[in-house]
Amino acid sequence: MLLLPAALTASEATPALRLLGEALQREQAAEVTVDASALRHFDSSALAVLLECSRLAAAAGKPFNVRGAPAKLAALARLYGVDGLLWADAERAAPGTAES
Repeated sequence: MLLLPAALTASEATPALRLLGEALQREQAAEVTVDASALRHFDSSALAVLLECSRLAAAAGKPFNVRGAPAKLAALARLYGVDGLLWADAERAAPGTAES
């Protein structure tokens, strides 16, 4: 499981994506899951990072899912119309409740 940091804004996006991409390449599980439960401070860059991770997982032939996302991140993903790319049906129905 990959872990998101507590803060993921434009200034943290590039190094976070590099680290997550490296971790994704080492991931042995059949599915790539990102734990977003630690995420507290974010902007739309967090979605860009997650979407790139989703693309990398797809290129590796692995399903991708985000768990424990703050409710505000889930709302932002819905607003941009990308929630279906990031959450499995059960998680999308009941995203995390942490505030950003």
